Amino acid sequence: MTPFSIKIKYSLFLAVLLMLTVLVLSLFVLAGIRNHQRETAEQNLLQLTRSANLGIKQVYYESRTPEPSVFLRRNGRQLAMDLAVNAGLRVVLYGQDKEAVGDSMPLGLLPDSGGIVNIAAQGKIAYRKEGSALLYAAPIQGPGKQMGVILFQYPLAADLQFYGEIRNLFVWSGTVVTAVSFVLGYLFFGRSASSVIRLSRTAERIRSGEYPSAPPLKRSKDELGRLSESIYYMSSAIRANLEAMKAEESKLRQAVDKLQLMERQQKEFIGNISHEFKTPLTSIKAYVELMAMYPDDPALRSDAVGNIGKETARLHDMVEKVLRLSVLEKYDFEYHAEQVDLRGLLEDLAERMKARARRLGLSIRIELSPALVLADRESLTHIFVNLLDNAMKYNVPGGEILITCRERHGQAIVDVSDTGIGILETERERIFEPFQTANKDRSRQTGGAGLGLPLAKRLAEKQGGTLTLLPDDKHTVFRVQLPALPE
Repeated sequence: MTPFSIKIKYSLFLAVLLMLTVLVLSLFVLAGIRNHQRETAEQNLLQLTRSANLGIKQVYYESRTPEPSVFLRRNGRQLAMDLAVNAGLRVVLYGQDKEAVGDSMPLGLLPDSGGIVNIAAQGKIAYRKEGSALLYAAPIQGPGKQMGVILFQYPLAADLQFYGEIRNLFVWSGTVVTAVSFVLGYLFFGRSASSVIRLSRTAERIRSGEYPSAPPLKRSKDELGRLSESIYYMSSAIRANLEAMKAEESKLRQAVDKLQLMERQQKEFIGNISHEFKTPLTSIKAYVELMAMYPDDPALRSDAVGNIGKETARLHDMVEKVLRLSVLEKYDFEYHAEQVDLRGLLEDLAERMKARARRLGLSIRIELSPALVLADRESLTHIFVNLLDNAMKYNVPGGEILITCRERHGQAIVDVSDTGIGILETERERIFEPFQTANKDRSRQTGGAGLGLPLAKRLAEKQGGTLTLLPDDKHTVFRVQLPALPE
């Protein structure tokens, strides 16, 4: 979390202090208003209760009805209407049995007294807030005992509106005061705080490796100015020392990396080529020993001659590829560039490879569009033959090989895909390294040494193109991309 600057802290402190002042003041004022409104309502309702009691007693004595309960049931409605006219409020009268005997609004629903009528029936005054009105219940005193209960419905809408307006006034005034105080405080503490912030940011940049080209502050007569100059001189010395150390470290790192790479490549190359040569040599040696042991066995001799010939051809192919890779890495590649029709070349290669594909139970399908490139035909033939050969070696019986060719955005794109065993995710990054194969056991069976793809990739790059393995969950797809010629 980014800490606040000093300028913002001081400004916020001043703003919060004033906001708290306004808040405390508003709480006291609003509490005073609420208390005053409650006391005023209580006094008014108490006065109305006294007047109502006097009026009811007067009518009672004039009516000469001996029983108060009978008096209220007979005259309750008219009394409620008269009292409502005098009080300007809704009035409901209840008898001693707590049943309503008169209502100034006979067509309206009786208010929910919530138990205050029961309290008033015991000779006490009770009231409760119901929505935007105050229900006030008081006893009606008769001659010698309580006659009933009177309920006033006192409206609070005006008081609530006034209270809300005052509260909103405090909210707005508090917001304005807070904002103005923050701005004034921000401006007041601005200059000194800005200098401190600038020095802090300069120190942060020095820590991250960015060094100032001049003192961060132009002022030089006070403590902040002298601190600015000291930071600048310190950063200059640190930068000079670090640059010297980085230069030496870079030279040493490059030398060590180069030696480690050369050593690792040498070990890998010697180990891989020794291992790859050992297998055919072991096979040749075994057949030679068998022929020496059984010189008169014509079947053994025929089988030995055939297998020795295959292993010798394999050794010859590996030696040729190793030598060609070595030449490509050490010398500039010289090739005879000519205009090559990729569609025609791929159709010819597909036709030549179909017989072998049928023997392996595979099918070759082509989807070719016209595309012209300037390249060495022999190198292109080697690239595509190698890709087709791999597609056959690592396919499955009944599988398919798809060759597509198209031109897009000035590039000729050839994809060779198969429905074979695929390439593990862990092997994809190293598939173009020498002696790396997708499946070691399959390579032994088919005679692959892991040199064809590295050689094809280098041949493509020497001609300004690329050879890549595309990400595909279901198929193995190799893409050759070369600069296209306009038709």
